[in-house]
Amino acid sequence: MDQHQVVGENYANPKTCFFHVLFKAGALAFYILSALFVTNFVIIFVITVLLAALDFWVVKNVSGRILVGLRWWNEIDDEGNSVWKFECLDGESLARMNKKDSWLFWWTLYLTAAAWIVLGIFSLIRLHADYLLVVGVCLSLSIANIVGFTKCNKDAKKNVADWTRTTLLSSGVRSTIQSAFGV
Repeated sequence: MDQHQVVGENYANPKTCFFHVLFKAGALAFYILSALFVTNFVIIFVITVLLAALDFWVVKNVSGRILVGLRWWNEIDDEGNSVWKFECLDGESLARMNKKDSWLFWWTLYLTAAAWIVLGIFSLIRLHADYLLVVGVCLSLSIANIVGFTKCNKDAKKNVADWTRTTLLSSGVRSTIQSAFGV
């Protein structure tokens, strides 16, 4: 069997993983390579931010849901307060999520933000405030997903712990009743 097939088979959702990485890599690659091929800052800004926005949307609404079973959004209530909303699969489904998909999701989420920080430092060193604006927008989108999914993950872990406790309690009660009545 080919080595690449074995690696690809380890991912439960290889197409989702591909698109999860594609827009991140696309935004970073275009930003880095545009300095070599594009002289118009507006084009660099628009295309890089568009790719980063596509990445934000794909991660928030598609790959987060499929790869780690999480989704988040933020609403403004009637009093003008920001309210975080979280959605996750049930505890049993979360426990069965593919570890490799999850690993890819979380590492690329953090590595992308780290790459934007490094590029921001380079923009500062080179005194390119306009390029720092591009990096700032892209970094903001990356950090928004990190914060949203981190909060959502904490909420999901609480739900898994509650589910586990309920399942163990109900199975313990069931086994006690079965042993008491000889069922």
